[in-house]
Amino acid sequence: MQRIPNVTQLADLDADALARSYAYPRHLERPWVRANFVSSIDGALAVDGVTKGLATPADKLVFKLLRELADVILVGAGTVRTENYGGARTDDEHRRAHFRHGVGGSEDGSPPPIAVVSGSANLDPAARLFTDARTPPLILTTAQADRDRVTALEDAGAEVVVAAEFAITPAALLRVLTERGLLRVLCEGGPHLFGQLAEADLVDELCLTTAPLLVGGAGGRISLSAKQFGTSMARKQLVLDDDGTVLARWARR
Repeated sequence: MQRIPNVTQLADLDADALARSYAYPRHLERPWVRANFVSSIDGALAVDGVTKGLATPADKLVFKLLRELADVILVGAGTVRTENYGGARTDDEHRRAHFRHGVGGSEDGSPPPIAVVSGSANLDPAARLFTDARTPPLILTTAQADRDRVTALEDAGAEVVVAAEFAITPAALLRVLTERGLLRVLCEGGPHLFGQLAEADLVDELCLTTAPLLVGGAGGRISLSAKQFGTSMARKQLVLDDDGTVLARWARR
């Protein structure tokens, strides 16, 4: 039987092969924005409001790998609060190995920072994002943010950067990351942040896990934006797990 191109069984890939299949481009001169989401077969992006109800072993494996490959994890403040984000937990040796192989990672093995977009700096300095993180988070905010809030976040160990006077545009937040040499960008949501990046035509890749589950209800979708956009995407790979999980990687044409 003829095989469908770019379709692989997860069981046929060892750790190195899987990492190579998700490698960032070499010699980047601008941010390469990769988004990672999980959804149900019927398009739900959460169960009871959080994504962990959709996570399968394959999704958890790729979720961890994508974090190991990235320079920075970009996320909106609402998602940080809803999902109770802590700092990224990655294997130092894996990060160093990925760096040596040219697929991502970091030379010293340290975890990537969580970069949070919050125009008002409305984050709890006692949250896990600050108390359970090896690498200090990066908070991207505006000049309108309350000064006491900013000071509290800095006292909690965060680096707070004013990315705009009023509203933070996708271009402005990527400029901040570029200035810090954080070019391998992994966006983990939420839908509004992803939608803004996609609407601005700044999403290079989408890694989408489809969990073998029907959820129903009236939940949202992975992308929300002020207007519709028609970005054409090409399927780069499809990895299938025995439990029915589908791991797809799509790239902008």
